[in-house]
Amino acid sequence: MELTDRDKAILDFERSWWSQSGPKETLILEKFDLSASRYYQILNELVDTDAAYEHDPLVVRRLRRLRDRRRRARTQAQAAPVDSRTP
Repeated sequence: MELTDRDKAILDFERSWWSQSGPKETLILEKFDLSASRYYQILNELVDTDAAYEHDPLVVRRLRRLRDRRRRARTQAQAAPVDSRTP
């Protein structure tokens, strides 16, 4: 799979969005004309591709680590015993 220009722009945006002024969701809408949820769907698919890794391995590894941490945290929260004394 070869990356499109938009795919590359998304990965480049993830590398440096924090240096721009404004909320990330607003920047996503302005730059890509995408809702934040659609943007993250595309990004999540991208980080699993070899082409994205070849384009920017540092960003892809960082995003994979963050995603894996979130998944582990959700799994641990679901597996935690529920305290029956809590109303």
